[in-house]
Amino acid sequence: MSKPIDRTHKERRTGLRFMLTYVKPHRSTFMLIFICTLLGISADLLQPYLVKIVIDDVLTKPGHDIRLLFVIGGSYIGLSVLSFVFTYVQDNLLQHVGQNIVVRIRKDLFRHISNLSMSFFDRRPLGALVTNVSSDTETVNQFFTNISLSLMRDGITLLLIIAMMLKLDAVLALYSMILIPVIAGIAIGFRPMLRKTYEQTRLQLSRLISFLAENLAGMNIIQVFHQEKKQLDKYTKLNRLNLEVNFTKHRTTIYFNRTFEFLGNLALAFLVWAGGMAVFNHSLEVGVLFAFITYIRQFFQPIIQITQQWDKLQSATVSMDRLWQVFSIRPEVMDPRLENRKDIVLSDIKGRVDFENVCFGYTDGIDVISNLNLQIKSGEIIGIVGETGAGKSSILNMLGRFYDIRSGSIRIDGIDIRDIPQATLHRIIGFVQQDPHLYSGSILENVRLFNSAIPREEVIQACKFVGLDPFLQRLNQGYDTQLSERGGGLSAGERQLLSLARIVVYQPKLLILDEATAHLDSHTEQMVQNALQHLTTGRTTLVVAHRISTIIDADRIMVMKQGRIVEVGSHQELLARRGYYAMLYKQSLGKNEKKDSVAVSKEKGEGSVLVTC
Repeated sequence: MSKPIDRTHKERRTGLRFMLTYVKPHRSTFMLIFICTLLGISADLLQPYLVKIVIDDVLTKPGHDIRLLFVIGGSYIGLSVLSFVFTYVQDNLLQHVGQNIVVRIRKDLFRHISNLSMSFFDRRPLGALVTNVSSDTETVNQFFTNISLSLMRDGITLLLIIAMMLKLDAVLALYSMILIPVIAGIAIGFRPMLRKTYEQTRLQLSRLISFLAENLAGMNIIQVFHQEKKQLDKYTKLNRLNLEVNFTKHRTTIYFNRTFEFLGNLALAFLVWAGGMAVFNHSLEVGVLFAFITYIRQFFQPIIQITQQWDKLQSATVSMDRLWQVFSIRPEVMDPRLENRKDIVLSDIKGRVDFENVCFGYTDGIDVISNLNLQIKSGEIIGIVGETGAGKSSILNMLGRFYDIRSGSIRIDGIDIRDIPQATLHRIIGFVQQDPHLYSGSILENVRLFNSAIPREEVIQACKFVGLDPFLQRLNQGYDTQLSERGGGLSAGERQLLSLARIVVYQPKLLILDEATAHLDSHTEQMVQNALQHLTTGRTTLVVAHRISTIIDADRIMVMKQGRIVEVGSHQELLARRGYYAMLYKQSLGKNEKKDSVAVSKEKGEGSVLVTC
């Protein structure tokens, strides 16, 4: 079972180091950015020095050369042009590199999430994942395209200004740097507070998005039960908490930034007083004082800029930490090692399934399936019945290896499914769910699941096979009709027939039907059943169904209770025993359950049919 990561300082640094691995392929570009930044800042900082030369060596000296004034003026303009060019190149290079890095992070994050086990999605709120993929990656984008540039540019500016001030007057330069330890102490003191406020804002935003996603997904239930006001009150409360933590964050940031601005103005006032007294005493030239005042303003400007970027830096490190937590999670269900992997030829699969001493549970210490033994012969129809929580869906989850069993083994044609690569296993097994999921896109793409290698003609033949083609032909755009998310505009039966067409296209050897006809009317259900009769030929088919009448023709019916098999036999044999199955059947008749046609009829051939109820 995956465990959440303890967010220690060491692991935060690990998250930062992990994100910085995305920089390695662009090291040469970052070196070029550094050179452009260095040259651009140097061109900027030489301009006050040129003014100092004009004041001390031209304007205040008798018999000054007017030509020197023009030369210095031209040099000033030239430095301005160079600063513009290098800054322009630097900004464009950084944006190009930064955007490419973030595109790669988003791609890797989506691929990583897609490969995680189902247990991860059971525990992780949807809103948190949306925040990771959208908001957190955008914050990291700001780090690479904005914060990193500011830190590099302001750091270089600070060092060069110190060098220029030491060159002009070492005593004044040392006086100017007295406040640096004070600034460092304030920054260290504010850091834990700033980080805490940014963690709180991210947490509240994630909760807000999660609540919104859940309500949008279940809006029909909210409206049916008239819960709009209650849900609005909950949303308002979450929104208010989000507002409060953002106010706290901004107040902390304002205190932090204004403190540094005050210190900068205090240092400038001191420099004007001390430098002015030195000029009156003829121990300091006017040009030097002018250059010093310019440099001291520039000296505190990068410090203030760095502190003002501190909030974004804190936000970026929090986002990096959150992304690292997702990236560091490893799937609980892993592909077999190379030495254990079995190479499967799909056409050789017969459809025999064996569960041997299987124990399984979703949480530690609680077994849903206990010591399950089940042998399914090729061509055999088996019904599995039981009340809610008996373990019916767990059998499907185990066979599809969405979750790994704790002990025992599950074998297909004698091969342990843990030795079969997941991609191969999921080609062997096809799923038709109670509420099939459709994606935004055309009907054609939904049938072939965006696999362009499957030709259009094959999709059309599959839709004809399941009886969906007449309906599609009546649509204005036919197979190119665009569907909204979840297939809005299609009936439940039409969506189900689309999912069956997928099965025809991908031709799995084992078929799992999870309550496939539960929400269908009698006419539509009959259409689906007719398609299923053809689809189940030669395939092992597992069907989860509420109505016992759909499995009464099964060769054997296995009755489950609390994760164990309590009865096995045909429908008539189990009724004659007057046990647990007879009670379930009597209850179903008491609910006026109609004697429907058998969900899956036995077909002669290699496959077998497992029907769970």
